[in-house]
Amino acid sequence: MSDSLSYRDAGVDIDAGDQLVENIKPFAKRTMRPEVLGDLGGFGALVEISKKYRNPVLVSGTDGVGTKLKLAFDWDKHDTVGIDLVAMSVNDILVQGAEPLFFLDYFACGKLDVARATDVIKGIAAGCEESGCALIGGETAEMPGMYPEGEYDLAGFAVGVVEKDKVINGRSIVPGDIVLGLASNGAHSNGYSLIRKIIDRDQPDLDAPFDGEKTLREAVIAPTRLYVKPILAALKQYTIKGMAHITGGGITENVPRILPENTVAQIDAASWPLPKLFQWLQAVGNVETQEMYRTFNCGIGMVVVVSQEDADAVQQLLETQGETVYRIGVIRARNGEEHQTQVA
Repeated sequence: MSDSLSYRDAGVDIDAGDQLVENIKPFAKRTMRPEVLGDLGGFGALVEISKKYRNPVLVSGTDGVGTKLKLAFDWDKHDTVGIDLVAMSVNDILVQGAEPLFFLDYFACGKLDVARATDVIKGIAAGCEESGCALIGGETAEMPGMYPEGEYDLAGFAVGVVEKDKVINGRSIVPGDIVLGLASNGAHSNGYSLIRKIIDRDQPDLDAPFDGEKTLREAVIAPTRLYVKPILAALKQYTIKGMAHITGGGITENVPRILPENTVAQIDAASWPLPKLFQWLQAVGNVETQEMYRTFNCGIGMVVVVSQEDADAVQQLLETQGETVYRIGVIRARNGEEHQTQVA
């Protein structure tokens, strides 16, 4: 008779999964909102919509972290990629005026390393807490043979809510409106296939002083900035006509997504300083300037379009909320079929 086999023999450790759930419960608990009706660990999570909304619309988004994860594996740095994961989804739904309500994560690996997974999900919880978004659950999938040893994949799912008559869609944008840019923390979670190629080719000293007190390694792995609370504060007082989260495609490919067809965002590249990380990437990688603007955020993580009358007040409010804000351009009429974002 063959030896008796267990799920553990096949590479799946149920006890490790149970331990992970216990490890993350206190971190998830700190993210809870009054709308959440259940505890972490059920088959589904129950969330009601706050009675403060008269005609609520749900806004959803999903994303991952991309090949930035490869650096997390190579550098054994797992405590901030969870923040990246949250930011990529909550910043996306924010641009339509949505207040993030809850977040779910998907963590998949070949063999579950409880300590490493705990670090990742602690980061997810930290991102949720900073965004006022409840981490209500997720999925930890241990799948032997699917991933190389020490590697994992992440996906995240955010749901927010906005009043139907407060949805931001960019349709009211007109020539003369002002384009504000909120500073990024670095490359955020985009362009990392090119960043990794540049690092592999140049072989720099990643731990040498690079930008003030930061090393190059710290500058490259810095987590995506969360813009939720400052933007929501601005929305309570002012009309924001359109917003663009600067992710894959950079400034030139994301801003057009919010513009009426007859308009162009004319961006002045000299209106904000190009952070040292992007100076280094461009120089060492010999990357053409326009390629920089269509690949990276180049120091601008969120674009906000407001009327000329409101521009100064919105900028000042966002700065009091801790953001670094630049007046980076203006909306003008479009000439023919020209690209809708011009950076010069």
